[in-house]
Amino acid sequence: MPYPHLSEVQSSFILVMLLSGLGLVLPYVLNREKTLHRALLLMAAGLLAARYAFWRITETVAPFGFTLDMLASWSLLALEMLALVGSASAFVIMSRVKFRSEEATKYAGWWGSKNPRVAILIATYNETLDVLERTIIGAKSLRYENKEVVILDDGRRDWLRDYCAKQGVRYVRRPDNKGSKAGNINYTLGLLASEFVPPDFIAVLDADFVPHRGFISRSMALFHDPKVGLVQTPQHFFNADPIQHNLGLSRSYPDEQRFFFDHMQPARDGWGIAFCCGTSSMVRWSAVQDVGGFPTESITEDFMLTLTLQNSGWKTVYLDEPLTEGLAPEGLKEYVTQRARWCLGLMQIARSKLGPLSHNKLRLRDRWSVLDSIFYWMTTFPFRLAAIVYPLLYWFGNITVVDARLPDVISYFGAYYIWILVVLNILSRGMVVPILNDVSQLIGAIPITRAAVVGLIKPKGHPFSVTAKGGDRTKILVQWRMMAPFAVLLCLTLLGLVIGIFSDRFAFSDAGDGKWVVLFWTIYNLFVLSVTIIACIELPRQERHIADEPERATFTTSDRSRDLWITSLKSDSVRIRGIPYPEGMKGSLRIKDIGDVDAYVIAQLPDGARLKLLPTDDQREALLLRLYAEDNMPGVARVRTSAMLSDIARRLSFNSKSS
Repeated sequence: MPYPHLSEVQSSFILVMLLSGLGLVLPYVLNREKTLHRALLLMAAGLLAARYAFWRITETVAPFGFTLDMLASWSLLALEMLALVGSASAFVIMSRVKFRSEEATKYAGWWGSKNPRVAILIATYNETLDVLERTIIGAKSLRYENKEVVILDDGRRDWLRDYCAKQGVRYVRRPDNKGSKAGNINYTLGLLASEFVPPDFIAVLDADFVPHRGFISRSMALFHDPKVGLVQTPQHFFNADPIQHNLGLSRSYPDEQRFFFDHMQPARDGWGIAFCCGTSSMVRWSAVQDVGGFPTESITEDFMLTLTLQNSGWKTVYLDEPLTEGLAPEGLKEYVTQRARWCLGLMQIARSKLGPLSHNKLRLRDRWSVLDSIFYWMTTFPFRLAAIVYPLLYWFGNITVVDARLPDVISYFGAYYIWILVVLNILSRGMVVPILNDVSQLIGAIPITRAAVVGLIKPKGHPFSVTAKGGDRTKILVQWRMMAPFAVLLCLTLLGLVIGIFSDRFAFSDAGDGKWVVLFWTIYNLFVLSVTIIACIELPRQERHIADEPERATFTTSDRSRDLWITSLKSDSVRIRGIPYPEGMKGSLRIKDIGDVDAYVIAQLPDGARLKLLPTDDQREALLLRLYAEDNMPGVARVRTSAMLSDIARRLSFNSKSS
């Protein structure tokens, strides 16, 4: 017997295919930098979202009554509609964009022949020397004369004091750790204020973020406007974040922060609500003095500083240029802890005197900026968990959470979902990938949801948690505690699906079209949970930064010199390609812009060798500058689809071999 809704299904499917086809054509027609084009795309998304929401509210929920169906159905709807409001807010923000590179070029050197004084503040607590030295050397080597590098050591380490003296940079240690990072900066600001000539501007760098040569001059160009109090630049990372790395996608899939820094921040700047992200920012001295230093009411002092400045009438702007690069959290626990801290800090701001509903001088758009962030943290992650859990209510309890006909699901949800993918991928140049985006949200959903709720109920009294960077990452590490809830959910989802297929009594075959909806939903969740579990298996990391482009070099041994190719370069080792060399062979390697570096063979390879480098202090500094401080964009800026599919296949193959 033919399916009774076959013609309706076909009609709905045709609508989805038409929208998909538009997605293939529009990138060649629209200009993503034009406000009109962006607004039209997002207006269509808003209309489809409203159409979908009206259908969900009026046709898919259980009738009122004291039933489990009603409780489950309406609670999921509430979560989904709140998430939809957050998405609508993000759509409005993304409807315009501002890029300031031309402005920075136009006003380069606006200060004239006398360079303003800049203090570069590098706050540190427990970072190791290999992390700190490249930041200090990079800051010293900035192409700007009138600067002072200041190391703010809350770890009170004598070895760091001695290293700073050797490097000729200022070292500051305070008697206590009150106020965490913001307190550390404020203590140093007090010292600078007491000097005969305080700085004109302050640059803030995290201990693991190396500035590129033009960081100060490019950022300071935007201070030509006397009302600009803060300039934020993007954060780029020379290593893969845990999700990229653990899924084997570091060469084909961007880090999780790229969408925010490359697309959301320029869009926010288009509305005048770009915000400080801590490191890689510059602040006008008079502005930070005007607001009394860095605020300490929130553990996310950077966002709080933005609101404090805006509350006093200062502008915060964004320069979308790769001017620094740092170390992303390498461990999954650190990665999730960092994001939970961001969430907690935002909830503290929401309850503070600069909250969106508090009596203050913030503009309406500034309040909207905070509300948008609140909706993001409060709805995205709980809804991601709900999307995994609610189908289980059907399989194990005969609870219908979405009572919908299949043609309607395709027409309303399918059209909305496809168009959102089309629009976001046009505006972000293909960065939104189903399943992978879900995994990045799901993997931290439990602690982030907890932080959101706790932060709103009890905003005070939470300790500042420093994100650990560096450390030994040479072994496979399974994050069992993080994996456990996802493994349980995967087993329950699979069990419900299998029993549902083989037992009509258990699967409730009289549920009509709703059964097909839950079936598709369940299968999708199986993929998401499986990939999330794989991401909880942390793979070894052997190197953090590689010079990707092969280059010519000369290796000289006791008997002869040979020209060969360098295929990977680190600060302490290099791989050469040419002819094999025996282990232990000594010589010197001539590297472009570095000179002749003493080296010896530590591993013989079929097509060459790996050398241990023994650079002098000057050569090591030159290597660090070359690897970390050049004006390039490290990492992956956009999705490379074919390479990503290949990487996923390779990762799954590795998993099967390991097991």
